[in-house]
Amino acid sequence: MYIKKILWAISIIGLVIFALIAYYIYGAMFKPNTKFSEEIAYVYVPTDASYLDVRQQLNPLLENIDTFDALASQKKYTTNIKAGRFRINKGMSNNDIINSIRSKNIPFQLAFNNQNSIAALAGRIGEEIEADSLSLYNAMTQTSFLNENGFTKATALGMYLPNSYEFFWNTTAEDFRARMLKEYKRFWTEARKAKAKKLNLTPNEVMTLASIVHEESKKAAEQPRVAGVYLNRLRIGMPLQADPTLKFAAYQLPKYKNTIIRRVLNIHKEINSPYNTYKNVGLPPGSIAMPDMSAIKAVLNPEKHQYLYFAADAKRVGYHKFAKTLAQHNKNARDYQRYLSSQGINR
Repeated sequence: MYIKKILWAISIIGLVIFALIAYYIYGAMFKPNTKFSEEIAYVYVPTDASYLDVRQQLNPLLENIDTFDALASQKKYTTNIKAGRFRINKGMSNNDIINSIRSKNIPFQLAFNNQNSIAALAGRIGEEIEADSLSLYNAMTQTSFLNENGFTKATALGMYLPNSYEFFWNTTAEDFRARMLKEYKRFWTEARKAKAKKLNLTPNEVMTLASIVHEESKKAAEQPRVAGVYLNRLRIGMPLQADPTLKFAAYQLPKYKNTIIRRVLNIHKEINSPYNTYKNVGLPPGSIAMPDMSAIKAVLNPEKHQYLYFAADAKRVGYHKFAKTLAQHNKNARDYQRYLSSQGINR
């Protein structure tokens, strides 16, 4: 009888211990373990991160980091870290969190436009993905890559078409570059190449001209007419005389660093640069900015007309007055110069 009581007591104790272990396991695995107030939090796990790196990010997000540690070790996550951007929903359990950060790398939409240089673009992208701006810049300007794909440092910016793209946060600089090259090649269909050829332009030249059109006019409805003017000038061997190219040339000089040229003057027309389209006939060596898609399409689908000139319209901000003769253009230009002077814009 006494032995039976002892065995019974041992059984009860064993059940209690089992219940406590089961409760602990349940708590470690399935009990909600988040303490942030937002509905969603993101964890960014760098390439080659250690468990301690991940733990450091998780610690302020979790109610009990110790139970997470225990389950992470049990599920062998501590020795199998995955890089990426991972989502943690409010109220998730340790088990849910581990499943998420182990296998559910979340892509995001990366959008860019209006980047006026490779350096600026690299800086913009470096804010969004794991690769830093320096590694991006080096990859985007790598001589062997440019040569293999028909670009130069002057035309390299034209490979990056402004749009919104889906990326994973842990994208490398080389992978970003490769994806953009793929998108560029996809854009240049046989039909678009045929349009460029009909205009006696290469794809790189289309991008260069589109950058000038974009800098001249941000109005999509007007861009085909602006493109038509420049194409008319190219056709007859007339200098483009594009003011945005003068600004670009000026900004390469120490004298104009950290300045904004609001009014193009005769002194700017004397700058010795291949981007000075007042002195040089034809297109400059490469893009002066990143054009919008509307400007690229405007060059490929220009308005057919006989205009050779245009000047900003003081009465319609952002638009231009077009002219077929130099006399009419000079009148339009004088009107705009008077407007600038009336506004105190002298440089």
